[in-house]
Amino acid sequence: MTAAAGAHGSLLAANAHASVAPSATPDASAAPVASNRPIRLGGPIFLGSNDPEVLAREHRRLGYSAAYCPGIATLKDPELLRAIEKAYAAEDVLIAEVGAWKNMLDPDAEKRRQNLEYVVNQCALAEAVGAMNCVDIAGSYNPVAWYGPNKKNLSKEFFDATVENCRHVIDAVKPTRTRFTIEMMGWNLPDGPDSYVELVRAVDRKAFGVHLDACNGINSPRRFYENTAYIEECFRKLGPWIVSCHAKDLKWVVELNVHFLEVIPGRGEMDYTAYLRGVAGLGRDVPLMLEHLKTAEEYDEGREYIMKVGKSAGLAFA
Repeated sequence: MTAAAGAHGSLLAANAHASVAPSATPDASAAPVASNRPIRLGGPIFLGSNDPEVLAREHRRLGYSAAYCPGIATLKDPELLRAIEKAYAAEDVLIAEVGAWKNMLDPDAEKRRQNLEYVVNQCALAEAVGAMNCVDIAGSYNPVAWYGPNKKNLSKEFFDATVENCRHVIDAVKPTRTRFTIEMMGWNLPDGPDSYVELVRAVDRKAFGVHLDACNGINSPRRFYENTAYIEECFRKLGPWIVSCHAKDLKWVVELNVHFLEVIPGRGEMDYTAYLRGVAGLGRDVPLMLEHLKTAEEYDEGREYIMKVGKSAGLAFA
């Protein structure tokens, strides 16, 4: 999760519609194998500028071909949104996502209403700027931590409320260029590829897509040790709907119970060869976005590691 276009506008619009409608088979193994596509890697930039052209060029300087929607973007300034879209398209930098990190299931009714209104506005912003998706998590019934655990977070009540929230956001915005997505979480639904497929079918909206953060679904030693098979399962089952991905890594901190810690890509145990092959094998522009690191140097390390692994696997970067 993160708080903070293609070469032509037509390419951006085409990519925004690339996901298969929910009635399609969720098993990508039943569909023709797509040829590998150059990977669009992206991440935050550390540059103090409000000039869209300068921001877009900085992504390219760093070797990025995808970007988070810049923080200067606002629905109150349509001219600025057009300038952002034009500048990023000119540099062939795909705007990957607009974050909407609010708890759509907050136990406090008024906070929940306000949060849902914010998510709707963020989805409208993603549509206006031509981002691939607006992403959130389903939320939590935890009264303290907006993403925290709660015994009801794996319940039918949680699932049904999430379906209603996702439909509400999509029906309010009626997006045609972007998708509304939520991430998997290890202790909140969807907590894996099967529950995500179930959610996609239940929401039943063409504008609902999948944002894949493979690390978020690692919630057991078995998934941690067998993360290659788990990553491949995610792409096999969710591939038709995936519109964006997050990049990070996990290591196991030795304690008297299970504790997985997010680390810079390359310092953990995630199989990045499998992850990158999954992204490239989708056969369309699906951004892979670095997140949750602290400094420009940490992002440099993560970016360089991912590119090294990808090139060793014979994959290209856009």
